[in-house]
Order: sequence, then C-alpha cells, then structure tokens
Amino acid sequence: MDEIHNDKEMSFLGHLEELRWRLVKSAIAIVVVAMLLFVYTEPIVEHVYIKMANSDFPTYRFFCWVSQIAGMGDALCGVDIPIKWQSTEMMAQFSTNMYFSIVGAIILTFPFVFFQLWQFFKPALKESELKVSRGVVFWSSLLFFLGVLFGYYVVSPLTVQFFGSYQITKEVENIITINSYLSLITTTTLFSGLFFELPIVIYLLTKMGVISSRMLQLYRKHALVAILVLSAIITPPDIISQIIVTFPIFIMYEIGVVVAKRVEKKNKI
Repeated sequence: MDEIHNDKEMSFLGHLEELRWRLVKSAIAIVVVAMLLFVYTEPIVEHVYIKMANSDFPTYRFFCWVSQIAGMGDALCGVDIPIKWQSTEMMAQFSTNMYFSIVGAIILTFPFVFFQLWQFFKPALKESELKVSRGVVFWSSLLFFLGVLFGYYVVSPLTVQFFGSYQITKEVENIITINSYLSLITTTTLFSGLFFELPIVIYLLTKMGVISSRMLQLYRKHALVAILVLSAIITPPDIISQIIVTFPIFIMYEIGVVVAKRVEKKNKI
C-alpha cells in the first residue's frame, strides 16, 4: 500500500515538475521577446502607435471611403488628433515602456505559450478527445491574432479618434500623456484577442460538461445583451462603434454554438 501511495505521489510531483518547466519555457520566451521590443521601442512606437493619431491611418481612410460611397460626405472621415505627447512623471516613460514590451511579448508569443499549456494537458485526454481537438493550437492562435488585428485596426482607432478629438469646449486643450495613449491601445488590442478566444472557451467548457449547445441557444439573448454592455465599455459612447464591435464578438458566440453541437455529436458516437 505504501509503494502504491508513493508511486501516486511521485506521479503527482512529476506532473507539477512538468508544469513548472513548461511555465519556465513560456516565461523565458516572453522575457526574450519583451527585451527585443524594449530595445526597438522607438520605431515601434512611431510606426505602430503614433501613426494611429494621423488621419491617413488605414482605418480612417476606409471609413472615409465608406462615408463618401454612402453619400454622407466626410461624416465618417478621421481627423488629425491634436495630441501633445508628454510625460508628467519621472518614471512614467520607463514603466510604460516595460508594460508595452511585456504585453506585446505576451501577444507575440501566444502560440508558443498556448502550445506549452496544451502539451501539459494533452496526455490526460482520451484518444477520441484528441481526434476532436486536433488543430486546437492552430485555431486558437488564428482566432487570437484575428482578434488582435480587429482590436488594432477597429476598436483602438475608434477609441483614439473619439477620445483624442473630444472636447467639452475649445477652451480646454487635449494634452494626452504618452503612457495613457500607449496603454489604451496595448490593452485594447490584447483584450480583443482574448475575446476572440470565445469559441475555444466554449469548446473546452462543453467537453467538461459545464455548458451545452442548448444552454447557449437558450441564453442567446442574454449573451447579446452582455456583449452589448461589454462593447459599450471598451468603445466610445456612440452606437456605430458599439455595433461594429458587437457584431464580430457575437459571431464568435455563434461559432461557439456550432462548436458545442459538434462536440456533443462526437460524444454520442
């Protein structure tokens, strides 16, 4: 009996050791990429972030084209945002640079980190479950980066354009600090990527028996309301921006419903 207990204990400790090393590998990858981003901060900030404040940013040009095609003139065209780049605290630029580098590294290394976690949980799955979950790393990474692109080219520009040009009165000048500007875009982009992981989350919860496709369909209206509230939080307070953000996230929910049905169908076989 003692030998069996010791074998189980060693097995448990072995799993913990494997998890620790996979987390260490993920952390090393994040740190290495973060260091590279830190070194090349200046060109990245100039070409990826500050460019979003200019009216020639691709998103603004697209909406301007749509506005003209729809006969609305320049109603949806972007404007050069009157931002005065400054830092008001001694360590603000350094801490902002660290935050930008770490979050950027998390985004870029997402496939590797997810692969490490998946490799840890994979041995616990049955053969039938492995067949159903084939390609999960690829699809998870694809959805994440689609969300990141959506956050960068849709959510962030809408937010920057609205809040950057909004004024209570012309007497009050917008003097935006660089840390608030970079943090807004970086955080918005990261969370957009995570929101697009909804089908993967639904897949895992369905596999565990926590939710079902019937439950998802039953609470579809509630989910839509929750997505609308979420969109209202992460976007400017105008209906157009909220609809633009709500639509793709709700599509992710509907894809999740289809995924849940497929999982249930596989389980019955």
